[in-house]
Amino acid sequence: MKKSQTLFVVSLLTLAISGCAVTSQPIDRSASEQRAQQDLATMFKDQEPLSAPLTLHEAMARAVKYNLEARLKVMEEAMAQRQVDLATFDMLPRMALSAGYAGRNNVSASSSQSVNTGTQSLEPSTSQDRDRGVADLTMVWNVLDFGVAYVSAKQQGDQRLIVQERRRKVVHTIIQDVRSAYWRAVAADRLLTQIDSLMARVAQARDNSQRLSEQRIGDPIQALSYQRALIEATRQLEEQRRALSLAKTELATLINLPLGTQVELAPDAGYQMPELKVELGTLEQEALASRPELREQDYQARISAAETRKAMLRLLPGLEFSAGGHYDSNSFLVNQSWADYGVKVTWNLFNVLSAPAAIDVAKAGQEVADARRQAMSMAILAQLHVANANFREAQRQFQTSQQLAGLDGQIVEQLRNRYQAQGIGELELIQGELNTLQADLRRDLAYAELRNSYGQLFASVGLDPLPESIASDSVADIAAALSSREAQWQAGQL
Repeated sequence: MKKSQTLFVVSLLTLAISGCAVTSQPIDRSASEQRAQQDLATMFKDQEPLSAPLTLHEAMARAVKYNLEARLKVMEEAMAQRQVDLATFDMLPRMALSAGYAGRNNVSASSSQSVNTGTQSLEPSTSQDRDRGVADLTMVWNVLDFGVAYVSAKQQGDQRLIVQERRRKVVHTIIQDVRSAYWRAVAADRLLTQIDSLMARVAQARDNSQRLSEQRIGDPIQALSYQRALIEATRQLEEQRRALSLAKTELATLINLPLGTQVELAPDAGYQMPELKVELGTLEQEALASRPELREQDYQARISAAETRKAMLRLLPGLEFSAGGHYDSNSFLVNQSWADYGVKVTWNLFNVLSAPAAIDVAKAGQEVADARRQAMSMAILAQLHVANANFREAQRQFQTSQQLAGLDGQIVEQLRNRYQAQGIGELELIQGELNTLQADLRRDLAYAELRNSYGQLFASVGLDPLPESIASDSVADIAAALSSREAQWQAGQL
């Protein structure tokens, strides 16, 4: 019998140990392929089609609505709201319900023994059935726990507001990235056709020169130098083309279009010079009040202050109310169902010892939050002044680039006239056209940087590019709201 019991125990231990052995199976390739197909279908699902040339504000609107990073922040904000809702339930009383069946293999009997004589004074008896059903419903509410849970719920609400500020920051960054990519894509639209045309002419000139070299016509050194100059011109054109060709890909990524989609941009409106009509002091004040990073630190300071209040609350004794209903099927009971209630005071005396340290930690956290906010305020003011300096410098660089492009345009016109009159060779004309193309490229990139630095100036202030309310979430309405908001900034209305 003892041997069989030992064998039974060993078998149980073996089963328990084998149950703890957990193995993880690698994901099958077909599952990964199916997931990839689903992701591709989901990433571009339910998007309004491009039915007209893309404007700047429509590109921004599409980024705000469809950019995957912006979508992620919206989901995080929704999750934070659900966490706030969940935290409010901690303020409710604790209520426990239990029901079950209780039994034993023999009778629960007992007897009494005399304290004086040590002899049995009562024969063994029982007052409990061997098998019975029990049920309890108990509610307990602690006033101190309610206070702590209330402060925690307020902290969770501040965490949700922090998520909102982070979402604002993401929207600011995405819109600024779209602005930069859009103006570089505009420059690409202006110049890529000219680059391709000039590259074709250079290739034709190289072929002609090589053919003459093979026929041994002219000075070989002069011919080779001519070909080298043409190859150098091709290299420069290829570098320029590479710098411009990725702009539309970056723009398509930001507005969440399938890569490879042909994006047609709206007709060019010329080189309109943006102007800053707001005093720098006003922008400084607005930046300190509106930047998402500083507002996040404001909420962090409030959370730290709430930690101090929670530490002080835990010093107090807790007043606990309880009430419950019970049922027991024991046939020996006179009352098989009953209710009870009570009030008691609970106090963890060790909290009194640890509370000063906890309060000091909470206060130190609050001081750190204040110091961090002040350091960040200084950094933000520096960013604003740097953005303003970049904008002023971009204005000067664009004006200089525009003047150079105008002069190079006049020079190439003179070179074309001389070439037609056979006064110069094709290489000189190609070099002149290459210089003009490079000047145009520098002008357009300088203009793109000017528009980008202008937008960065307002982004460093923390101004929201969207108003608080929009007619609808359609791309057209979002684009109209973005355009209206930017028009207000240009008019000096913050």
